[in-house]
Amino acid sequence: MRLDKYLKVSRLIKRRTVAKEIADKGRIQVNGQIAKSSTNVKEGDLIKILFGNKILEVRVVAIKETTKKDEAKDLYEIISETQGNTLETL
Repeated sequence: MRLDKYLKVSRLIKRRTVAKEIADKGRIQVNGQIAKSSTNVKEGDLIKILFGNKILEVRVVAIKETTKKDEAKDLYEIISETQGNTLETL
């Protein structure tokens, strides 16, 4: 599944267009590599997202085409949530 779609379905980012923008600015890594919105995501991948001054690191647990709001949290596992505002900390 595409990275931007996964982020929307898992509700880590509310809108797919916003997920695409963030990825295209180089603010998302998948398995330690800067990822584009079209990057393929699979179970077990580690995703790091830079949100302003917060860095969120999650592991992909499941991939689904659609999900209900209550079940979205089951698609990922939070590894860490730290403060930082530079790409070097990614």
